[in-house]
Amino acid sequence: MEKILQILNQTPLFNGLTDDELEKVRAIAMDRFYDRGKVIFLEGDEGNGFYIVASGKVKIFKSTADGKEKILHIYGPGHPFGEVPVFSGSRFPADAETLVKSHLLFLPRTDFATLIGNHPSLAINMLGVMSLRLREFAIQIENLSLKEVPGRLAAYLLYLTKGQTANNRGAGRPVRLVISKSQLASLLGTSPETLSRMFAKMSQQHLISVKGRDVHLHNIAGLKDLSETGKLLE
Repeated sequence: MEKILQILNQTPLFNGLTDDELEKVRAIAMDRFYDRGKVIFLEGDEGNGFYIVASGKVKIFKSTADGKEKILHIYGPGHPFGEVPVFSGSRFPADAETLVKSHLLFLPRTDFATLIGNHPSLAINMLGVMSLRLREFAIQIENLSLKEVPGRLAAYLLYLTKGQTANNRGAGRPVRLVISKSQLASLLGTSPETLSRMFAKMSQQHLISVKGRDVHLHNIAGLKDLSETGKLLE
C-alpha cells in the first residue's frame, strides 16, 4: 500500500494532493497484473478508464496493415496512459502492450470523474498532463518530419540524460537504453540496420561509445549540435 501511494504521489496527475486524497485515489484504483507481451487495450476500444504503471514497462503503438508497428511512447513506473481518450469521450487511438511483466493501476472513468468533482485540483492537474501529451506529440512530429535519423537519435540520448544522470554530470557519463534497439528504431521512425549504422558513426566521431545497453556520452555539445542540425560529419 505504501509503495503504491508513493508511486501515485510521484505521478504528475496527482501533484499537490494530500495523503488522505491519495488514499482516496488508491481506493478506486484496481490492480491489474500482466505478463510480458500482453495486450492492455486495442485501438478502437472504449476509453472506459485509464492506467498508471506501478511497475514494469508499457509500449503504446500503432499497427500497419502489413503487420508492422510504430511505437509512439514507452512508459515506466509512475506514468499514466490512456487518460486523454477517457476524458475526451473518445476511444483509444492506439494499442497498448506490456514489454515486461507489469503491475498496472486501472482507474475507471466514472469513479475518477466523481473524485474530480470532490477535488477540483485534479482537473487542473489533468489539464497539465494533457498539455504535456500535446507537447510530446508536437516534438515527436517535428523530429520525424524535420530531423534526419542522427538528429533524432542524438535528441533521444539527450532526453535520457534528464532522468538518468542527475547525479552523474561528468564527461563520458552513461545513459542506459531501457528498450531494445529494435524498439528504439521503431520509436525513432527508422530501421534497426540504420540505427546500428548511426550508433557506429557517432562512435567513430567520438560523440558516444556503446557497451550493450549503456551509451556513454563523450561530447554533449556535439550531441546538442547534432540534435539540431540532424547531420553527421562525413
